[in-house]
Amino acid sequence: QVQLVESGGGLVQAGGSLRLSCAASGRTFSSYRMGWFRQAPGKEREFVAAINWNTGRTYYADSVKGRFTISRDNAKNTVDLQMNSLKPEDTAVYLCAADSNLYGLAYRIGEYDYWGQGTQVTVSS
Repeated sequence: QVQLVESGGGLVQAGGSLRLSCAASGRTFSSYRMGWFRQAPGKEREFVAAINWNTGRTYYADSVKGRFTISRDNAKNTVDLQMNSLKPEDTAVYLCAADSNLYGLAYRIGEYDYWGQGTQVTVSS
């Protein structure tokens, strides 16, 4: 069974940075697709960024492109999300997800098999 645990959330002022990390246990992710999603109060869960663990290829939502960077650390078996130039509208619970499909990238909620519990990110104006 795969377990995902997010960390690194917190309170930051607008324009600041945070780095989220998703630690995986149960197996390694060398053949997985990984993603970050977020959900703000009263809103639907939305895609943020995705990475193919094997190829390193990435994909971003337009709202975060140029500000957020997704990466993987093979030694630590983690997927990180570096968030720069944060805005109040980035405030949400950020969730890590994993999909056991080897090919391409996944940006739809229904494509992911495993989910973490989430970490809160709050950006003050």
